[in-house]
Amino acid sequence: MQVGRATLPAPIIVTALFGDADHHALTALRHAHFPTERNHLPAHLTLFHHLPPSAEAEVTALLKRVTRNAAPIAWLNRLISLGRGVAFLVDSPALSDIRDELASAFRGLLTPQDQASWRPHVTVQNKVLPAEARALLAMLEEGFEPRPLIIAGLAAWWYRGGPWEPIAAYRFGQGHPMKLPAMPARQV
Repeated sequence: MQVGRATLPAPIIVTALFGDADHHALTALRHAHFPTERNHLPAHLTLFHHLPPSAEAEVTALLKRVTRNAAPIAWLNRLISLGRGVAFLVDSPALSDIRDELASAFRGLLTPQDQASWRPHVTVQNKVLPAEARALLAMLEEGFEPRPLIIAGLAAWWYRGGPWEPIAAYRFGQGHPMKLPAMPARQV
């Protein structure tokens, strides 16, 4: 009997979800500047890169609970170089507190990457030549002013190598399920 890809255990990724306007603007930048063959995802802000599949129920229960609170205030604070890409650094002490709370709950389940200090950012370009990344950074820095970023909710996803598969998403201020953004079609 062959096991389908969707039934195989897969790591869980946890992200913050943006308000619609921010989601569309940041995803448009990602679409314009991320290598097409590698761009399987909309713009996102990752809180955890790899939680074990066995933690699904705990993850969704915790996300539902923490999103009953008001949405954290956040800012796109500045642009940063990733060496071979560009990202917006996100400043949000309240979102950092939420991540710390979740990290405490997931203690013992976190990979070294997720145990390391967290630097919240939204990647709009990666895996390009350094000169291309420097050019985009210079272009985006021209006239850049820090601005508010709407954090609408939190989501959990299965990672199976390509576009992420949704598990659940919850809206801040309600703890109610919310619609997840669509994943772009996989490039062939």
